Amino acid sequence: MDTRTVARQCTLCEAHCGILVTVEGDRVARIEGNPDDVLSRGYICPKATAMGGLHHDPDRLRTPVRRVGDRFEPIGWDEAFAEIGRRLRSIRREYGASAVGMYLGNPAAHSTSGLYGILLRIALLTRNFYSASSIDQFPQEFAAWQMFGSNVLMPVADIDRTDRLVILGANPAVSNGSVTTMPNARQRIKNVRQRGGKVVVIDPRRTETARLADEHVAVVPGGDVYLLLGMLHVMIEEDLCDAGARARCTGWDELRTLAAQCDPETAAPRAGVDADTIRRLAREHAAAPSALIYARIGVCQQVTGTLTHWLVNTINAVTGNLDRPGGQMFATPPADAAPYAKYLRVKHGAWTDRSGRYKSFRTELPVAALAEEILTEGEGKIRAMVTYAGNPVLSTPQRGMLGEALDSLDFYVAVDMYVTETTRHADIILPPVSPLERADVNLLFPVFSVRNNLRYDAAVFEPPAGGKEDWEIMARMITEVLPLPVRRFTAPVVDAMFARLSPIRLAGAAVAAGPYGVLRRGRKGLTIAKLRAMPGGADLGPLRPRLASIIATRDRRVHLAPPEFLAAARALLERDRDAGADGYDLRLIGRRHLRSNNSWLHNVPAMVKGRDRCTALMHPVDAAERGLGDGEQVSVTSRTGSIVVTLEVSDEIRRGTVAVPHGWGHREPGVGWRLAASLPGSNVNLLHDPALVDPISGTAAVNNTWVSIAGAAGAQDDTAVVAENVPTPTA
Repeated sequence: MDTRTVARQCTLCEAHCGILVTVEGDRVARIEGNPDDVLSRGYICPKATAMGGLHHDPDRLRTPVRRVGDRFEPIGWDEAFAEIGRRLRSIRREYGASAVGMYLGNPAAHSTSGLYGILLRIALLTRNFYSASSIDQFPQEFAAWQMFGSNVLMPVADIDRTDRLVILGANPAVSNGSVTTMPNARQRIKNVRQRGGKVVVIDPRRTETARLADEHVAVVPGGDVYLLLGMLHVMIEEDLCDAGARARCTGWDELRTLAAQCDPETAAPRAGVDADTIRRLAREHAAAPSALIYARIGVCQQVTGTLTHWLVNTINAVTGNLDRPGGQMFATPPADAAPYAKYLRVKHGAWTDRSGRYKSFRTELPVAALAEEILTEGEGKIRAMVTYAGNPVLSTPQRGMLGEALDSLDFYVAVDMYVTETTRHADIILPPVSPLERADVNLLFPVFSVRNNLRYDAAVFEPPAGGKEDWEIMARMITEVLPLPVRRFTAPVVDAMFARLSPIRLAGAAVAAGPYGVLRRGRKGLTIAKLRAMPGGADLGPLRPRLASIIATRDRRVHLAPPEFLAAARALLERDRDAGADGYDLRLIGRRHLRSNNSWLHNVPAMVKGRDRCTALMHPVDAAERGLGDGEQVSVTSRTGSIVVTLEVSDEIRRGTVAVPHGWGHREPGVGWRLAASLPGSNVNLLHDPALVDPISGTAAVNNTWVSIAGAAGAQDDTAVVAENVPTPTA
């Protein structure tokens, strides 16, 4: 039997670890870490081994399918595209461009094909564009935009050179970093300590990352913003800030006035952290030779998400740890958009949803508005949807309404490999080939990598006859929705043009023009051809200070005190502490698992074997007070819904807090991933109120929801889901 090994990356999470895929005949025999990879150095997590399982999964769609009555039946590509074009063009003609909505899921970012998703969004000319960004990263983008002048300028944690690492609302030992790409984060964290540094984790749960740290600070959910304000107060009052760093910033006086209102004694009860600890954290951070605070999704998904990320950046800045080794830095990626950020002005509130509550940010509306924009009658109603690589029925808070909303559409087309909880409502599903059947050069994640690099993603298998990559599907859909004159003649011309603009060619042009490319460095410059000959990729060196050359504020200075942030912070301090109400006495947060990645991997046997992972994690004292025991079925109830899950009792979580992972709850009628549908677990997003958002960025606040928990005898699996009539997949 023919055996060969291909070097490429695992594209299932942001780490993009280098892997060696060994193939015997037409089957993946083994996947292991690539020791030559310039970023991951041989490390992989269990998810990487799932690439073979995904590729061979019999439930993965191989051909387009169309809804026929209560079933999905195969349909040819040309017929599918013709119907999609006809239906979408008709809806746009009758109701206007914004009658077609689009949702872009985060898997799209894991290949250059995501660019074609953006091009399709432009071709649609719709204001009703949504993505996973308003679930997981808008606060970071918004803070960067206000402080540095562009949402592109989100800083990276220089973990490999820091003397002090403070991790806030993130679990990189499981995630391997997010908006800071750090494969083998577990070892990188250990390295900080081994070279004499200190690691502090601030989280309501003693996470896998906290177990590696010198110190775990069990902040109350939502208390992070008060903790940071208290630290900032100490730094300013005790003159611990870096004078040189302050000189490169604006807003120092306004910031000092705000911080004066939140001394550690004021912050302590709201943060759930004693005043002495807040003082010590501030002093130690300011005294370290280099230090950084790294915050991520746990604090993004709060009503204070933007304020928290602003304070993270601010503390890093005023202590002299912005744009210097060991602090927050900015990568110099091979395709470098940062120098042009000052010319691309981001807008907030250029338009809103029809209620007027949710403002657009960088031409996108918060996904919290999506279901209502479909269900609410009247002018501007969404009548057709396109989803690409997303499962918003499971991944967004919609009170169980999104399934009903999708069923009510005049037309819905999905680009996806599976019949999921979302795509089961589609009229047509277009499946791309497996990730192992396409070559790529990802240009996004080097923007956020802890070391400058570029790597080539080689295809392992030839795509099947008739199979299409994501970008080919997107390009054809663009052709179909464009109002081309004499379509039967002009459409083939446009299709031929796109056929020559593959992601690899576009990436090659971007790299050639980038800071390491041949157009700048001559014959020694980097090209895609050279990259192909590097099985571990190109190591382009450590992060380098560069903010002075790329900052996009009009005065070329860091803005420490954006007026909107100051006003929101003052209002926050004036409010009474949130103490729950109406019998809801526990704060609900999320959590991650090393073998899960949202809802993607639950149909791969190796990723879901073992004990139930969709559990409600609760402190032993909280469980005892409610007469509940480990392994018992419990009902978790909020103002918006109720789910039933297994109770897991552990002292790793703070009292008064419960943690349930998202991405589960596959037992919906008509889903096409049979193993996932057989698993226990419920959709935790049914508990979150879509109206509860970060008021600045519009990000859904799915951490810190008030809930109650009781025994589940006789309880229904979930009480927020609307009964639906869905088709059964046959392909």
